[in-house]
Amino acid sequence: MSVSGRLSPCSFFPTCVSSQGDVRPRHRVEPFEAAEEPHAAFTRLKELVTSAPRTVIVAASDDYLHARCRTRLGFVDDLELLLRPAEGVVHVRSASYISLFTDFGANRRRVEELRRRFSDGRESGRARQV
Repeated sequence: MSVSGRLSPCSFFPTCVSSQGDVRPRHRVEPFEAAEEPHAAFTRLKELVTSAPRTVIVAASDDYLHARCRTRLGFVDDLELLLRPAEGVVHVRSASYISLFTDFGANRRRVEELRRRFSDGRESGRARQV
């Protein structure tokens, strides 16, 4: 859960990825770029998370989202988004709810799939405006 503008830290286990803080390289992912319209970008990311299968929103505010995502195998993972408009980014964290030794890359794939969907929507929006 976000405390003082920070996402939850990653544990020692390799079942977490995060864009915020001093994380080990195996845990590191890039934040989502939101430089032009940070609040609109965050709203769109929240919509993408809300529409994802097997996903339940636990907490949401104007600058934070916490969701629980169930994998196809039935494991539950936490997904957090944190808007930082001054930085022009949305930080992200995805982690296994129960610390396991491996998640077979599920959390990293979740973040990168969200990034792909977010990017695709941005490109579609530009094409419509032309």
